[in-house]
Formats: sequence, C-alpha cells, structure tokens
Amino acid sequence: MLRLAVIALLLANVGYYAWSQGLLKDWGFAPEEQAEPQRMNHQIRPETLQILRVNPSKTSSSSSFSPPPGTATASADGASSAASPPPPADTAECLQAGVFDERQADALRTAAANLPPGSWLLEPTPVPGRWMVYMGRFEDVETLDRKRAELRARKVDHDRAGGTLEFGLSLGRFATKDAAERELANLGNKGVRTARVIQERPDTAGFTLRLPAVTDALRPQFDALRTAMAGKTLRNCA
Repeated sequence: MLRLAVIALLLANVGYYAWSQGLLKDWGFAPEEQAEPQRMNHQIRPETLQILRVNPSKTSSSSSFSPPPGTATASADGASSAASPPPPADTAECLQAGVFDERQADALRTAAANLPPGSWLLEPTPVPGRWMVYMGRFEDVETLDRKRAELRARKVDHDRAGGTLEFGLSLGRFATKDAAERELANLGNKGVRTARVIQERPDTAGFTLRLPAVTDALRPQFDALRTAMAGKTLRNCA
C-alpha cells in the first residue's frame, strides 16, 4: 500500500512539473501566461535607449582620489581650533578693608610702596564721634554694684562704660549729642538723676584701603599688605 502511495506522489510531481513548464500545452494543459503586451505601447522613444559599458580604470581612479597633502590636516586643525573655547580672561575684582586710623594708614603706605601704581589707594573715611549717657565715676566696686542694683530695679538698661571711664556705667551710646540728650530726658522720667551726656569718642580721621582691580597675577603681590592691615580682612567693595 505504501509503495502505491509513493508511486502516486511521484507521478503527481512529474505531472505538475510538465504542466508548469508548458510541456502539456499541446494537450490543452498549461498555466495562464502572465504577460502584459499593452505596456509596450506606453514606452517613450524606446529607440533612444543605449546600454553603456563601465570603464573599470576610471571607476578605480575616482574611488582612490585623495586630497592634496596637508589639506586634511589643515582642515582637522581648523575644526579643532574652532571647537576649542578661548582661554578664560583673568577677571578682576575690587576689594577693600578698613577703617584704619592715621598710624595704621602710614604703615599701609610703607608696605604698599613697591606695588604697581594705581593698584591700591587709601580713601579718606572720617569716623564720626560717639556720645554716651554716662553715670559715674564711682569710688569703688561696691558703690558701682549698688548703683547697678538701683538701675535694675528701675528697669534701666546699662553696661560697663569701659576704658578710661571705669568705674562707671553706660546707659546708652549715640551717634549725635542730640540723640543722647533725648535719651537722658527719657531716663529722668524713670527717676535717673545723676547721669549726664559725655563725648565718648571725638570725630577722627579714618582711611579705607581699596584695591580696585585684583587679578590672579596681582594677588600674590598684595600679600605684602597683610602684616600692616592690623588684623582686618579684605572684603568685596561696597
């Protein structure tokens, strides 16, 4: 039975091959022709069609073309220089310190003698005087402590006067004499009778050190000023 199936399958394959190749066309068995002769009528001037042969030597010469020596390198260098950003500029900043008194200003002038001209200057900065509502001077610490107790009982703020004004008490410090006089009048309303207005500090001349254009190149040279700055530090200009 298996032999008959194999023979039938083989005959079927042979018959299909003969049919597909048109070998049975004379007996009326053949596949339908897939031809469209009408497309030939749509051709435009078919007589001008030419078949050209490629010249291998021209093809190889054009494909092996290379730019003149140095051109590629110059182009690469140009692209590299265009892509790389310019070096950052050495930006300058303005710094200042102070206020310095006359003696300190003289020390700064000496320290800055070898610096480039125009790289530093001392600007006059007058320091206004200061006024105090003062109580004292008391004979001893016991009297001072007793007066403190009285002020606390009257709820009057106070602190040490300091300096040459010890043993005494400050009931307030003010930029003008008028402001100190007004505060003295207010304290009188609280029962304070022995206080008075004094000038704690007179108007004095002062100076501000200004470095208008500090760059990285100049910064090391300004180290010579540090010993003459009396502990004051540089800060950005106001």
